[in-house]
Amino acid sequence: MYRIFLVEDDDAIAGAILRHLEAWGWEGCRARDLTRVLEEFSAFAPQLVLLDIGLPYKDGYHWCGEIRRLSRVPILFLSSASDKMNIVMAMNMGGDDFIAKPFDLDVLSAKIQALLRRTYEFGAPAPLLEHRGAVLDTGDNTLAYGGEKVDLTRNEYRILQVLLIQKGKTVSRETLMRKLWETDSFVDENTLTVNMARLRRKLESAGIRDFIHTKKGLGYLID
Repeated sequence: MYRIFLVEDDDAIAGAILRHLEAWGWEGCRARDLTRVLEEFSAFAPQLVLLDIGLPYKDGYHWCGEIRRLSRVPILFLSSASDKMNIVMAMNMGGDDFIAKPFDLDVLSAKIQALLRRTYEFGAPAPLLEHRGAVLDTGDNTLAYGGEKVDLTRNEYRILQVLLIQKGKTVSRETLMRKLWETDSFVDENTLTVNMARLRRKLESAGIRDFIHTKKGLGYLID
């Protein structure tokens, strides 16, 4: 089930869109606090964003730029301002498509399907892995938390990816070493230990505390 994040201040329009998304089998979530769109985006970790331009506090262009700092998730702009300048600006800000209000919901779902198909190749695994507000984007190998990116080495990224995919399960050291071995000529116990310690320090420095737990004699766990 794809998760779709809706940023829309009109209650009637938002309600109609959410009901339509549910009818198509998608999981929709509407931004509740339009001053904290980025935080809610990170917590929901959607595969697509529907973003109105004319919002209170800060407009859709602002939030598109903020989302683009963290993720390449497809963004479909919704707007009653359908002149050429707004469409061009929406695309230049990082949007992937544009639909003018008022729109037919069937046209909206067709655009959503096309974006999901192009981005995720007919049901490929979702590129965003989220836990406690930390979002790992497997499309560009980046980690974001609190509106900031956390720099990861190749090995640190791979460790975190495996643990997040298996969230709630203990992952053995052998499994993690096999993942690191995919591109490195040699990986030993010490290599994994050093990378794990460095990853934990980076997470702590970014404010992500007690994220990876050690299960003595078994492996590691994100829970």
